[in-house]
Amino acid sequence: MERERAVCNGLDFMDTEERTPASITPEDAVAQRYTHDRVTAQQAQLLAEQIAFGPVLFQTARVLLRRGTLECLAGRRDGYTLPELAQQAELSEYAMRVLLESALTAGIVLLRDARWLLGKVGWFLLRSAMTRVNVNFVHDVCYQGLFSLEESLEEGRPVGLRHFGAWDTIYQGLSQLPTTVLESWLAFDHYYSDQSFGQALSIVFARPVHRLLDVGGNTGRWALRCVQHSPEVRVTIMDLPGQLGIMQRQVAQLPGGDRIDGYAADMLDTGLRFPKGYDAVWMSQFLDCFSVDDAQRIVVRAAESMAEDSRLYILEPLWDRQRYETASFSQTQISPYFTTMANGCSKLFDSGTLLGIVAHAGLELESMTDGLGVGHSLLCCRLKG
Repeated sequence: MERERAVCNGLDFMDTEERTPASITPEDAVAQRYTHDRVTAQQAQLLAEQIAFGPVLFQTARVLLRRGTLECLAGRRDGYTLPELAQQAELSEYAMRVLLESALTAGIVLLRDARWLLGKVGWFLLRSAMTRVNVNFVHDVCYQGLFSLEESLEEGRPVGLRHFGAWDTIYQGLSQLPTTVLESWLAFDHYYSDQSFGQALSIVFARPVHRLLDVGGNTGRWALRCVQHSPEVRVTIMDLPGQLGIMQRQVAQLPGGDRIDGYAADMLDTGLRFPKGYDAVWMSQFLDCFSVDDAQRIVVRAAESMAEDSRLYILEPLWDRQRYETASFSQTQISPYFTTMANGCSKLFDSGTLLGIVAHAGLELESMTDGLGVGHSLLCCRLKG
């Protein structure tokens, strides 16, 4: 996760979050952060209450964002009075006071001489692209469904998905989701992957790549980056038939779109064999959509399709390889979404689990590059010699 520069109430400050040195191992990072309490009893009590009232504070912050109150506060160093903010948000003074007092004790806003100002927390809610994407995703996609988290854990299926439709997984119903829900889902998915693509391209195309198999390529964003990066590469996207239809409509008129093909496949079909003849096989935020057992079977079939000089590239956010603790926190909170809304059986990986999947398939790790985008790791794998 990149450090973010904030200008708040005339003060320029850098995020001073304690971070893990680049040389430290994931095991040491976990031991450093999570084996001992690092808060006082008073801090722990406050955090416990913040968790207890988490849904209340979340909705308060969201309303302040939607009504433009935080944006308004960001525009004036000396702040605004309560009546001024109520008028701006088209709310009663009572309603605005309810929101502001809730936000005040969470550091979202400050109160000075009867004038309300933007706090540091409020600045990040307003200006951090990652935070805004997360807020919309949690509210539009996850919020109602998370009421069924315990039931989903017990049954091993995404019970919360029933709020949107009677599908076994969210992927089957993507094209039928309400517009706002789909927009927030896609924004979330694309935000975390897209920012890694530029760095990933230089790694993948450091070797000659003429044919690339994009497994679970979704809407074709990585495929488009590939064909626009290299005039020689041809990309095949391997995905469900419905997703291929969406992809083909999106890339048809774009530069390089004529070098992107589709290969219809259900990855859970145990009889499925991967097509052969590819220099590179690519999986981006794909394996985390499956249980460990299913992910192992998929990687085994990918390995069976590879030649000696082929490479398998796996791009995933690994929560135990994050330099910044905020990234680890965000990533571990995504896993309950997979449980309740997506499929009932997957989660974001730790590095040990993903490396175990690679080894199980008869592959060896050639390289691992951390810190791509907002916290991805890129594994380059080859057949064992």
